[in-house]
Amino acid sequence: MDMSRRLGAEFFGTFWLTFGGCGSAVLAAAFPQLGIAFAGVALAFGLTVLTMAYTVGHISGGHFNPAVTIGLWAGGRFKAGDIVPYIIAQVVGAIAAAAVLYLIASGKPGFAVGGFASNGYEALSPGKYGLVACLVMEVVATFFFLIIILGSTSSKAPAGFAPIAIGLGLTLIHLISIPVTNTSVNPARSTGPALFAGGEYVAQLWLFWLAPIVGAVLAGGVSRWLQEE
Repeated sequence: MDMSRRLGAEFFGTFWLTFGGCGSAVLAAAFPQLGIAFAGVALAFGLTVLTMAYTVGHISGGHFNPAVTIGLWAGGRFKAGDIVPYIIAQVVGAIAAAAVLYLIASGKPGFAVGGFASNGYEALSPGKYGLVACLVMEVVATFFFLIIILGSTSSKAPAGFAPIAIGLGLTLIHLISIPVTNTSVNPARSTGPALFAGGEYVAQLWLFWLAPIVGAVLAGGVSRWLQEE
């Protein structure tokens, strides 16, 4: 597949993930009467991945996440030369989605940016969890997300069901980790909203790049061992 089309698919997929997932938190979860709360936000993130994996997964592989791209490389399933272009497309998609979301959200009287669905630790953690707890959560959550992805997309797995497993896996991860870090497992998703939240959220971005990438690389190595002939 032509690289420009692959990068376009990654841009739109990451845009939809950020817009749908973070949008559910910024727009819908702000209204208790809608009843979506944490569970609804978790489901929204899962649905974004599920829908776009079926829509453009056949074009780009449906990564929508720098950690996924690096994890697939570590698992021997992606070319090193394509990593940087994919990550650029993903980050740009997430920033564009956050910009559109900001434009919509700021149309409400009395709008305040606040955390803008950003990720954080210590004072910026929803549950005020410390740095180490948040680091461990993001490493472990991303590790298992990549184990799910690498396993469900294996040639030995039932064909056609991978997006369902991946989408449900991401939903479960959010149900577990929203109170701890507001859930990243995706450096691009973290970067877009943080740029609009500004200040401390940008200063804490390093964790939400480092931890997901570490978890993804570990998963790539473990997956090679698990699925070795």
